Amino acid sequence: MEIGRFQALAALKHRNFRLFWCGQLISLMGTWMQNMAQGWLVLQLTNSPFLLGLVNAVQFTPMLVLALVAGVVADRVPKRRLLIITQSSLMLLAFTLGILTLTGLVRYWQVLILAGLLGIVNSFDMPARQSFVVEMVGKHDLMNAIALNSSIFNAARIIGPALAGLVIGRLGMAASFLLNAASFVAVIGGLLLIRVPEDSWPQQAETRILEKIGEGLDYIRRTPVILQAITLMASLSILTMNFNVLIPVLARNTLGQQAEGYGLLMSASGIGAFGGAVMLAFLSKNGPRRQLLLGGAAGLCLFQLLLAATRSYFVAFLLLAFTGWSMITFTASVNTTLQLNVPDNLRGRVMSVYALVFGGVTPIGSLFSGSIAHLWGAPAAMATGATMGMLSLIIIMYGLPYKKGIRPQH
Repeated sequence: MEIGRFQALAALKHRNFRLFWCGQLISLMGTWMQNMAQGWLVLQLTNSPFLLGLVNAVQFTPMLVLALVAGVVADRVPKRRLLIITQSSLMLLAFTLGILTLTGLVRYWQVLILAGLLGIVNSFDMPARQSFVVEMVGKHDLMNAIALNSSIFNAARIIGPALAGLVIGRLGMAASFLLNAASFVAVIGGLLLIRVPEDSWPQQAETRILEKIGEGLDYIRRTPVILQAITLMASLSILTMNFNVLIPVLARNTLGQQAEGYGLLMSASGIGAFGGAVMLAFLSKNGPRRQLLLGGAAGLCLFQLLLAATRSYFVAFLLLAFTGWSMITFTASVNTTLQLNVPDNLRGRVMSVYALVFGGVTPIGSLFSGSIAHLWGAPAAMATGATMGMLSLIIIMYGLPYKKGIRPQH
């Protein structure tokens, strides 16, 4: 049995996953640079937390509408081909925003439109990307692959915002968007080199899309371990994961920071999340643990409640790190629990529901947090969401049936 550092890197023995992982490592740094720069750009253009929340709502509304359809598409077409199309589209959108900002032509309504287009593309990208992992590594190394993906996602979350803060201060916001566009070359190149057998995705009979969606939803409803994880994910996504809206407002209005300080705060949550992902990589041989899922959910609410009470930049940095640790422990545990309890022919559809409750409900959460922050400030929005999140955790854990899921086969 693999132990130590070899177990922590087990999924990298698969050539296809190495190509995918290395491409993502570069591209995700650009993605986080754009996330940070876009929030700062909107605040500069509008000076309104509510309008910042509206941008996030517009960006994630397409996922709310299209995620289930995208899951059917992910189960019906080669996922590698679909990912090449979506990643190329994301590169074009980043380039467009960069050019508009560079030329000084950028306006708030343009950011709204581009955010909406970004949401449409991500609606198809996320379920395909999530369900493609098992095709590259198999079920034995699936949790390790998810943990390694989380580690680079959050390593990028550390480097990207901090780098964006420096780039904005010295080169302007356009440079962040253009660097993000350039970073997609790495992941597209990796996808072009990946070789997946044609029989690795199921060829399904022609049936109506609504019928296919219904099959996936019915499976979730009949599988208690999946139903509980999905319901909890939806609740906490709405109430406690609105960092793109609240951290820029907290940094500027409560803690008195500029772009560099804001970038470092965004990096703080990434530092904690990276630590959580590394921990999960070492623990992956044991499969998903219910204690980790519940502990991550509780920590996410608790540390965010404490964050709402502080006015110290240093303490806020530490609490955001603990919040990031808790969030990645929770979300990666949910992801693995779902993928190990779903048959291959339903994987895209179940993971599209994961995408829906992870990102698709963001419009609701963004408007919820943005409205409270607009009226009473970011700390009030954080405290409200964290309190309601803890209550929902208790209700879901005691109100929904739970049946232990399968364990990974060794």
